[in-house]
Amino acid sequence: MRKQLFFAVTLVLAMVFSSCNKDLTALDPSLFTTTPNPLVEKAGKVDATITGTFPVKYFAKNATVTVTPVLVFNGTEVKGTPTQFQGEKVKSNNKIINFKAGGKYTIQTTFNYVPAMAKSELYLDFSVSTSKKTYTIPRVKVADGVMATAQLVAKSFGAADAANGPIIVADKFQRVIQEMQEADIKFLIQKSDIQKKEMKSEDIVALTQKIKAVKESMNQQVAGFEIAGYASPDGSMEINTNLAEKRQKVTADFINKELKKVKTAVTIDSKFTAEDWDGFQKLMESSSIQDKQVILSVLSMYTDPEQREREIKNLSNVFKSIAEQILPELRRSRLKLTVDVTGKSDAEIAKLAKEDASKLSLEELLYAATLTQDLSEKAAIYTKASEKAPDCFRTFNNLGVVKYQQGNIDEAARLFAKALELKSTPDVNYNAGLCALAKGDLGKAEVSFGKAAGTKGNLSNALGTISIIKGDYTKAKTFFGKTSTNNAAILQILDGNYNGARATLDAVAQPDALTSYLNAIVGARTNNRDAVYAGLRKAVSMDDAYKAKATNDIEFAKFNTEDAFKAIVK
Repeated sequence: MRKQLFFAVTLVLAMVFSSCNKDLTALDPSLFTTTPNPLVEKAGKVDATITGTFPVKYFAKNATVTVTPVLVFNGTEVKGTPTQFQGEKVKSNNKIINFKAGGKYTIQTTFNYVPAMAKSELYLDFSVSTSKKTYTIPRVKVADGVMATAQLVAKSFGAADAANGPIIVADKFQRVIQEMQEADIKFLIQKSDIQKKEMKSEDIVALTQKIKAVKESMNQQVAGFEIAGYASPDGSMEINTNLAEKRQKVTADFINKELKKVKTAVTIDSKFTAEDWDGFQKLMESSSIQDKQVILSVLSMYTDPEQREREIKNLSNVFKSIAEQILPELRRSRLKLTVDVTGKSDAEIAKLAKEDASKLSLEELLYAATLTQDLSEKAAIYTKASEKAPDCFRTFNNLGVVKYQQGNIDEAARLFAKALELKSTPDVNYNAGLCALAKGDLGKAEVSFGKAAGTKGNLSNALGTISIIKGDYTKAKTFFGKTSTNNAAILQILDGNYNGARATLDAVAQPDALTSYLNAIVGARTNNRDAVYAGLRKAVSMDDAYKAKATNDIEFAKFNTEDAFKAIVK
């Protein structure tokens, strides 16, 4: 009996000793799950939640196990934060794993994203420590690769993506400019015959000479010539109507005779105004007549001409001034010549912009830059414009746009800053924000975009882009709305809205290689091989760099062993 008892105690002690001293063995990968898998980049980070299980009767009671996530890529290993677990007999503050029951555990880990992580593997390393020794057990692979589709978001928008890029501030060039020339013929009170001094006035002579010159010009033509007869608003309406009409007729007859002398003619549009109350009001407003506000209030109170006249004449203390200063100016015929002047042709402007820009006005020079698609030529023209008009913000802004399209973001930012010094407008602030975005300065970009309300630029795309970069997909969705851009489609892909992404990509105004590549990603996520290969073929035909991109992109992990895929990326 004593021997049997001794044997039983010895067996128990052996089992306990064995559980404390036997080395832990390799763990099966099936004991681990990782979310997400593949890993996903978001806001420059790669986050993973790993759930593991220590099997029953596995974890030695005197052991401490340190579990360390390790991301392996391109010969590089990046370690995450280690987590420790301990057996039942270890005196420490780590999570205890029961020998008999085993236990589940969760590890959160984060890595700073670098592009080489696209082709990577996530492992767990295990280091075991007991009172007698430290050793490792084989690492376990728990996830494949990093899906970095969010990194495809465009941060700058070149000449090929002008719809989302910086804004040119338009020139004010007009091919046809209207010039106006006016002259008055004054009449004596109650008279409609033209005085000799009026016939020979400088304004009348200049007007007739102008008509003659226009008729002989190759690039000018008369757009309109109007003669209007007026009577001052004193006296009866009948008399004034007759008087105004006669003044209009005698003036027209006189002008026709004068033009005949210089062997030219013009179509005259004639009219008359019986009582010139509008002219009266304008002259009164600009006069220094005492109590003029009283007179103006009479005009606003009464609309009947006779009532107005009576009320004004009742103001005997000011009527004398009105009769002397205002009414004589209203006894007139007004002559108004409108001339269309046709400017230089596009060919002339383009030639002068290259050879002698000094012969062009600022507006012609700004317009000249729109006549070429060559960015170097545009830059040269805008440079000349900035030299011609160093105080015009448009010249620096537009030169900045060209520099941005050429990929010189630093110079573009400098030029936009100069433009803002001259005039802060929504478009220039938008342009400055695009430069900050391209340089990765999101804070500065947001400040500039905050001042860009009303811009003609695609502000929604810019703000949505910032939100994607910052990982705020909810806000990005609000900003993009129904915007049809590559970046908007990227957000829809990240959100799992593949039908929406297809529709957005189909509506992109200027589809490029990235548009096609995104179509391929949508195809991969929906297991549509035709869409994958069609998208990739088009993308690499437009930009050869997408061959290497597709080769390493885990989005195409299910396809990269197929011959069709290899043929595209070889």
